[in-house]
Amino acid sequence: MSPSPVPGKHRALIVVDVQRDFCAGGALPARGCERVLPAINRYIAAAETLGMPIYASRDWHPSVTTHFKDYGGEWPRHCVEESPGAEFHPALRLPANTIVISKGDSPNRPGYSAFDGHTQGGLPFGQDLRSRHVDTLYVTGLATDYCVKQTTLDALIAGLRVVVLTNAIAGIDAHPGDVARALDEMSGAGANLTTGLAVMNAR
Repeated sequence: MSPSPVPGKHRALIVVDVQRDFCAGGALPARGCERVLPAINRYIAAAETLGMPIYASRDWHPSVTTHFKDYGGEWPRHCVEESPGAEFHPALRLPANTIVISKGDSPNRPGYSAFDGHTQGGLPFGQDLRSRHVDTLYVTGLATDYCVKQTTLDALIAGLRVVVLTNAIAGIDAHPGDVARALDEMSGAGANLTTGLAVMNAR
C-alpha cells in the first residue's frame, strides 16, 4: 500500500503586505482591504491546519528611498521600517511561526515582489521556498496590481505552480483598470485564479 500524502507537503501560503498603511486610514490604502481580511484569515487557518508554511511579506522601506515622491518616486511615504504604518493589520491572524519576509529595504529598489525580500535571518524568499521543497504557492494580500502581481509573476518564473485566491486580494487601481489588467496578466502568465477553501484541500 502506498503511503498517504502528507497534508500541506510542498505547498505554502503567502500573505502579501497586509499592513496598516495599505488599509483604511493608511498612507496608501488598497480598496477593499477590510473586506478581504476575513477571507485571508480563513486561508491562514486552513493552511495552518494542513501544515503548510505560512509567509507574510511586508514593505519595510527606509525613510529615504527613490520609491517615495519626495525623492523622485511614484508613491507617498508608506511602510517606513519600524513605523506604525509598517505594522501588520491588527485584524490579521498570523500564527506565531509565520515566516516574515521584509522587502523594499533598499533605498534604490521598490521591492514590489516578495522574491525581492528576505527572511528575518537574511535568507532570500526564493531560497527559503526551495529549502522547504515548495512547488505550489497560494497567494493572498495587497495590492493586486503591484505586489501581489509581481510576487505571482516571479513565482511563475521560478517554476512554481501559483494559485491566486481572488477573494483574498485587493488593489489600489491608481490608474483605472490596473486591477483588471493585473488579473489578466497573472492568468495569462499561467497562474490559477480561483477562490474557496476547497482548492487548498485538493491534492
